[in-house]
Amino acid sequence: MKGEYIVDLHIHSPWARACSPQLTLENIYRWCKIKGITVIGVGDFTHPQRFQEIKKKLVPAEEGLFCLHPRWAKENDKLIPQSVRHNEVRFLLSTEISTIYSKYGRLRKLHQLILLPDLSTVAEFNRQLQKIGKLASDGRPILGLESKELLKMTLQLHPQALFIPAHIWTPHFSLFGSNSGFDSLEEAFEELSGEIKAVETGLSSDPFMNWRLSQLDGLTLVSGSDAHSLPKMAREAIILRAPLNYSAIRQAIVSGNDDFIGTIEFFPEEGKYHYDGHRRCGVVLNPRQTKKYQGLCPKCGRPLTRGVLHRVEELADREPDYRPLQHKKVEYIIPLVEILAELIGVKGSNSRRVEKIYQQLYQKLGDEFRILRQVDVEEIKEAGFPQLAQAIQRLREKKVAVQPGYDGVYGIIRLFADSTSLPPHSEQLNFSI
Repeated sequence: MKGEYIVDLHIHSPWARACSPQLTLENIYRWCKIKGITVIGVGDFTHPQRFQEIKKKLVPAEEGLFCLHPRWAKENDKLIPQSVRHNEVRFLLSTEISTIYSKYGRLRKLHQLILLPDLSTVAEFNRQLQKIGKLASDGRPILGLESKELLKMTLQLHPQALFIPAHIWTPHFSLFGSNSGFDSLEEAFEELSGEIKAVETGLSSDPFMNWRLSQLDGLTLVSGSDAHSLPKMAREAIILRAPLNYSAIRQAIVSGNDDFIGTIEFFPEEGKYHYDGHRRCGVVLNPRQTKKYQGLCPKCGRPLTRGVLHRVEELADREPDYRPLQHKKVEYIIPLVEILAELIGVKGSNSRRVEKIYQQLYQKLGDEFRILRQVDVEEIKEAGFPQLAQAIQRLREKKVAVQPGYDGVYGIIRLFADSTSLPPHSEQLNFSI
């Protein structure tokens, strides 16, 4: 396949906790066309009902990839305009697994993303996991298994399997998490740490934060949406120009070769664990302030949740302004519905007014990523959306105001707010990277 394309390998299904019942494969297919996602993970292939859906609704395409069955593809293509109908969509077999165990005298809770190349391997993987835990209890199964042992099992299962530690900075469930993680790959995976070829940075960090850790040198930094609903798909993603097949996609990720162009990122401040804080008390602090209060909430005295920025500061061996001499592309986006919600002055991006304008946009200008990344602002203006044209120009110039997220509360990104209109802990950003 020629040219760049968007890949989101980390999503969920209706059978995962707190996830939308709309995350069926045919709905995912339709939204991929609307958004401009070429390769999407199936999500939760360990769940028996999701696996049955995969076998029923998907058919083999290129090596290791799948298409929606023509029956469902034809029905869903009728529901979207011609402007996005031609977009190709492929599915890749993926799942996220939660492991909870004790190591070095502490409770550890890690999430990991696993990619497999074929259905027979998935069936065998599920069969082995069923001996350890109940796969039907949650789309993201919780297993009493050391992450190192899960990695070993994955490596033994198939030479083309891929194991990626997920959202590695999330405080509660990740490799480097402040509450239950480790300080290094070697602590977590010991002699198998060299088998980790890529890590997922998560919503609350970006590649520049991760490049501050020399222990991550040589690993490919990937991004995925961890979507719990259809509109959230590819809020973070990777950009590839590899041939459209599993082996080439895997090789691009494992090696970080020229087929791996870079990542699409949240502004990390928007992630819900960027700053430190205590949600119950409404307290949000940067790492310097947290140290002043000795890690305790100034209102109730209980321990604060240390955010990603704080944890990066603890483990980093390079300065905040460190930049690799050469690095992969890093593109920051704000989902189009969030931009529209700001422009029309509504609190949520799920309003009917936002949905109506969103539909008008992709009918006239094509898929969401094309609008955010490629369409000339003059073309957007001439299509009848002058305010949006100005907003996207500001986005592309990275001129945003932010209210950082903390302790499970998403941050707020605004394109037209002055720093004085945001709370005291907010920052005015104008990135130059």
